[in-house]
Amino acid sequence: MRSRTASGLVFAAMFAIAATSQAQSDDKSSSWAFSVEAYMLASSIEGDASIGRVVGVNVNVGFDDILASLEIGAMAHFEAIKDDRWGIVLDYGFMDLGGKVAVARNGVLEADVRQGVLEAFVLRRFANGPNALDVYAGVRWWDNDLGVTLNLAPLPGTRSFKVQEDWVDPVIGSRWHHPMGDKWKLVLRGDAGGFGVGSDLTSVLGVSAFYDFKSSLMLEVGYRALWVDYEDGNRRTPGYFAYNTVTHGPLVGLVFEF
Repeated sequence: MRSRTASGLVFAAMFAIAATSQAQSDDKSSSWAFSVEAYMLASSIEGDASIGRVVGVNVNVGFDDILASLEIGAMAHFEAIKDDRWGIVLDYGFMDLGGKVAVARNGVLEADVRQGVLEAFVLRRFANGPNALDVYAGVRWWDNDLGVTLNLAPLPGTRSFKVQEDWVDPVIGSRWHHPMGDKWKLVLRGDAGGFGVGSDLTSVLGVSAFYDFKSSLMLEVGYRALWVDYEDGNRRTPGYFAYNTVTHGPLVGLVFEF
């Protein structure tokens, strides 16, 4: 419930900003440029996780597994750039997954995972002819709820537990824009963060191509990888939690500019 409420607030804030921005853009003297994007990341998750005394569990979830167990999900991106120099960036992705898998002793493991990632950055743009370099800094907020119920067929009763973990990572990075003809643009992105403040390390690498329809609409196709190495608590104690994964895959989105 907490993640759903957070996602609702984030999207409400995005659309409120967009509505205000549209009103400002109607003013001829306005020097702001805005964009709103809805996108989908066909992601796979690889790595390992630890909960309590169970450590080093392999995590390998393909996009087909995520799609089969997806109960609700949404991804959106917002940018506002003033004078083509200073700007703000908001990005939010939310997935609610639930599913059952077979485990030892003919048991059934029921897992309910809600994950939200919010990015909020301030950027400075440097133009170099037709190219541009964005240098940005800000935070990446992780909000994870994991609920697990284990039913072992030969034994009476069930075992259930739930982990709620959220943390904030400082992030610094850059993004390079390179036009390719009249309608295509290439964008490369890379950042790093965490530094022990939240996670030990978080990082994003991405490449995207944008096609401009010349009607305030652009199509984005690309590939993105998001790493995180997070640990909380003492190893092999009930409150221990660790998450060391990479979420990666192709993405496609529709961008509205105004």
